[in-house]
Amino acid sequence: MSQQPLPGASTVLTMGILSIVGTLICCGPFGAIFSIVGLTKAKSVTQLYEQSPESYSDFSSVKTGKILSYIGIAVALIYLVLFILYFGLIVALITAGEFSGEY
Repeated sequence: MSQQPLPGASTVLTMGILSIVGTLICCGPFGAIFSIVGLTKAKSVTQLYEQSPESYSDFSSVKTGKILSYIGIAVALIYLVLFILYFGLIVALITAGEFSGEY
């Protein structure tokens, strides 16, 4: 029996790549959205593959996309923490009177 490409494997890989690129270039929420979409798609594609693994190829793309999606979520969370700390520092400086905004 010939193996056919796993439907959705390229989508999972694309979402994993976009999650990292979207987080690093644009902003964290876009990367997190692509990560979540990639992980949910990876779950459904993995279930399809587990039903008949001998019928499909390219499962390594799904694993790679899943790993990239996890990395994208981690980077987005790091950006979120840094964002909160940055604005928390600004608010702390303003309320303490250290930052008056005058030159």
